[in-house]
Amino acid sequence: MVERFERFSLAIFEISRYWHKLAAEEMAAYGLKGPHAIYLIALYRHGGAVTGPELCELCGKDKSDVSRAIAVLREKGFVTKEEVNRSLYRGLLKLTDRGEAAAGKIGRRAALAVELAGKDLSVEERDCFYKALGSITGHLRELCRQGLPEEQV
Repeated sequence: MVERFERFSLAIFEISRYWHKLAAEEMAAYGLKGPHAIYLIALYRHGGAVTGPELCELCGKDKSDVSRAIAVLREKGFVTKEEVNRSLYRGLLKLTDRGEAAAGKIGRRAALAVELAGKDLSVEERDCFYKALGSITGHLRELCRQGLPEEQV
């Protein structure tokens, strides 16, 4: 059991470390940090406009992370925030032309990284992997909400 935990934890941490390194390298060209990539890609993928709370849901991030990232993206000209009912509160976040171009390229580069990382997996293995990953994620989310049950002896 401990070996399984160690293998799982180390693999997840190593994937995260390498992914963040690649993201940081790609985002440096835009004067941004690696974590900004997820926001640009989410806005690009969902076209039109989204609110801050919607972006939180799309990216699985909390409000403070999204607010800080959006402030930087707005300051650097990648995102605008449009008023709703003459107020910026719950305003709509939209990519600028610069943001659209950057997000498109970043999305293509991310897709290339994922493709190359799984190049030796068949379509069936990839499907199984993502199904398992989704299942594990869902169960961990539920454990975080409810807490770990008491150990059963």
